[in-house]
Amino acid sequence: MTTQLSVGDRVAVLGGSGFIGSHVIPALVEAGYGVVSYDVYPPEHPLPEGVADVRGDIRDVAALTRALTGCDAVLNLAAAHHDFGLTPATFESVNVDGARAVTEAMVASGVANLCFYSSVAVYGDAAPRPDETTVPRPVNDYGRTKLAAEGVYRAWEADGEDRRLLVIRPAVVFGPRNYANVYRMIHQVARRRFFPVGQGSNRKSMIFVTNIVAAILHLWTQPPLRDVEVYNCVDQPDLTSSEILAEVYLGLGRRPPRWRLPLQPAIIATKPFDLIARVTGRNLPITSERIRKLADSETSFAADRVRETGYVQPVKLRDGLATMVAWYLREGRYVAAVEHLPPERPPIG
Repeated sequence: MTTQLSVGDRVAVLGGSGFIGSHVIPALVEAGYGVVSYDVYPPEHPLPEGVADVRGDIRDVAALTRALTGCDAVLNLAAAHHDFGLTPATFESVNVDGARAVTEAMVASGVANLCFYSSVAVYGDAAPRPDETTVPRPVNDYGRTKLAAEGVYRAWEADGEDRRLLVIRPAVVFGPRNYANVYRMIHQVARRRFFPVGQGSNRKSMIFVTNIVAAILHLWTQPPLRDVEVYNCVDQPDLTSSEILAEVYLGLGRRPPRWRLPLQPAIIATKPFDLIARVTGRNLPITSERIRKLADSETSFAADRVRETGYVQPVKLRDGLATMVAWYLREGRYVAAVEHLPPERPPIG
């Protein structure tokens, strides 16, 4: 048995209806792979011809086993990942119990090749610019449960012969059809409701969606290059928050403001929005934490290991931002974002 992904293999994409799935599934089909898309929600964009569209929860072993039967590999994108509206129990259930269900279904269906989409959130505040040798120290439920899921998958890999676990740890992923923080920033700038805060010198690691898809396919179509396959995936070079904003303004055809609000007064001024969010349960685009993350938090990660494998970043980070803004102007601003929160408990039966 080989665990090197080969043309003609059938890949089960768990979480296939999501943002990453909407980009990676067409890439897999174009490269000559069969695909099963497995998700608790239907896809928001048409799947390529020939892709099997299966409804199911990541924690449903029986449904997973049926979907994985006849497959050669699994790409697990399914996760509880929103920073608003999820309980710690939901993170634990979806990310950790879901990992246990996936391993049980892989054993039952005879699949021995897994690519797990983890996150740089596992590092938390471990060190400046952490690499894959840095000891993870997650600081939130998302990072903690992603790290725990990696442990579940490592135990599965060690418990059988000829099993492969490829772990991808991306930074913030952005691109067309994504409505998370980068989209919110573009939207606020476009509506002239965004005010630059702080010095803007903090570095922000990101990766354009085309590049993360390319990295997954590059690594997975090679034989294992390391005993423990863990790769940070980040576009290089990093940009500062000020440089990111400049690219957004450029894409919108406007000049960035010459003035910037001081950080601490801006954080104090947005505290009432935190209270409104807590009381109403609404996911507001402006909160003190979002101001701090963009204007002050240094989130830079090393990604030399993936480049040592021969991976070449297809799209420059600045070009990716330009593409995102162009998509926003063309269609993104006219579409109401739909946030699918996973159910807290798995299905019964």
